[in-house]
Amino acid sequence: MKIYTKTGDKGQTALYGGTRVSKASARVDSYGNIDELNSFIGISKSHIEDEAVLNQLKKIQFDLFTVGSEAATPADKLMLANGKSRLPLIISETEIEELENWMDAFEDKLEPLQYFILPGGGKPATFLHAARTICRRAERSLVFLNEAEEVRPELIKYLNRLSDYLFVLARYISKINNEPEEYWNPNER
Repeated sequence: MKIYTKTGDKGQTALYGGTRVSKASARVDSYGNIDELNSFIGISKSHIEDEAVLNQLKKIQFDLFTVGSEAATPADKLMLANGKSRLPLIISETEIEELENWMDAFEDKLEPLQYFILPGGGKPATFLHAARTICRRAERSLVFLNEAEEVRPELIKYLNRLSDYLFVLARYISKINNEPEEYWNPNER
């Protein structure tokens, strides 16, 4: 099987379920941002040595494929004619709570925040901060899509929580790597 199909040469692509749309559509933009986020988490992983964190990030990458597959499926195509879901997996409160539990465990080991943190703190943390901003963009694009077409609220909630997780993880990685955090303190200017 060849990787190129030539079906997108005129600026259109097929969504899950077969509907063809412009590659500039809000739906394609949203799952493209999710894909970019997933790739950036992969870059972050390549600079992290903590096995437990790597396992969490691997699970998150898996979950992002789940989010992306649903983002690539119009609401009217989520169910098959026989009443079964087209998608074998969907994001639920379980995955959102998992992110919250991981964050709580990291935060127990961190100093409370007093100021905003400048993105940085060593190479792994810097990549995690970049992933966090891409996650926020992916979330915004799903919110934008939701204004025109229905998106399950769990998808938006998952990305919102994931951006918080990536922020806390960046702080935790800085700490375990003995990399100092830099603060944005408006009183020090």
